[in-house]
Amino acid sequence: MAAADPEIARLVRAEERLQAETLRLIPSENYVSAAVLAATGTVLTNKYSEGYPGRRYYEGQQNIDPIEELARDRARALFRAEHANVQPYSGSPANLALYLAFAKPGDTVMGMSLPMGGHLTHGWEVSATGRWFRPVSYGVRRETGRVDMDEVRSAALFHRPKLIFCGGTAVPRTVDFAAFASIAEEVGAVLVADISHIAGLVAAGVHPSPVGHADVVSTTTHKTLRGPRGAMILCGAEHAKAVDHAVFPGLQGGPHNHTTAAIAVALREASGEDFRAYARAVVRNAARLADELLARGYDLASGGTDNHLILVDLTGRGVAGKPAAKALDRAGIVVNHNTVPYDTRRPFDPSGIRIGTPALTSRGLTEEHMPQVAAWIDRVVESVRTGNDLVEHQVRAEVAELMAAYPAPGLPVD
Repeated sequence: MAAADPEIARLVRAEERLQAETLRLIPSENYVSAAVLAATGTVLTNKYSEGYPGRRYYEGQQNIDPIEELARDRARALFRAEHANVQPYSGSPANLALYLAFAKPGDTVMGMSLPMGGHLTHGWEVSATGRWFRPVSYGVRRETGRVDMDEVRSAALFHRPKLIFCGGTAVPRTVDFAAFASIAEEVGAVLVADISHIAGLVAAGVHPSPVGHADVVSTTTHKTLRGPRGAMILCGAEHAKAVDHAVFPGLQGGPHNHTTAAIAVALREASGEDFRAYARAVVRNAARLADELLARGYDLASGGTDNHLILVDLTGRGVAGKPAAKALDRAGIVVNHNTVPYDTRRPFDPSGIRIGTPALTSRGLTEEHMPQVAAWIDRVVESVRTGNDLVEHQVRAEVAELMAAYPAPGLPVD
């Protein structure tokens, strides 16, 4: 790469250093293993494979079909699902395929609103899913920050949606899949559980599984699952044909075979005891970090976390989310600014930050490190309020020193 394109090679090397030296707290980011990283860079990227194993539109699939079959078999076994489709390019296309499979334009669909923690593709107004379908949103209670299932049921009975989405992108609490399933059955809706954020926790048994409750499960394959940037759809045998036809030819062409191979590798890794221990550590680290932030007077959405994700409302600190996130980034702590439930600020300049523990846990950090992480966050947020820029440089040096002692998996950085 250095010879063919030195500019790109320089930027890749710079990103390697950045990922090695910084404390990555964005809950949707993680480090893949060297094996997963290697699979994404194989000659499989040269191969075009429209269709499914045994039913391709191109010849020369002698090696591709077994790779996809391995990925599907491992997904079914890990999540105890009857059917798995591993071809979606990412989480949003996977969800779009489910609209195509189970709804028609103009149908009513229901999902958690984006400002409350939902995802764009759960029927939010700026997404195609909110423009092509009639969206109905639910949120969380102001007092508790948790979903009120009685309110969800009332809304579903009134609006009678064809699809109900549960799960989201900023949900720090356990999703009650059984309660959602009961409501979906009562109104005759298809229930989709989007576990993109918690798939690794579900696979490891540290979060309840939607399989057996939801009609369909969609997920990305990165985040807590520690795979490549791809997606999967899991379902019962009765929905397999509709799901497969919606993915191909309904929504996309040939799969990305190098990604399929990397998904297979990640699923094999996720089936081991080391991964289960990792997932348990993710949850322990998040709980400890939440406790440490609460002890420092921070306001957390829902009062804490059950999983890997913490949503911090900075209103009481006199600092907005965006300047805090940028200051933390300069200090070597990578988070993202995020809306909080009932936020009074604009989405691009919200009141909160979203943090999580998947990546730092992959590096081997434990509960013992969480007081230090919370202290760094507190120092930087306070420096934004007081205008003391020197704190950012001090914290960045301290962060780099700790990161050097805990090398990131898969990174070719000394």
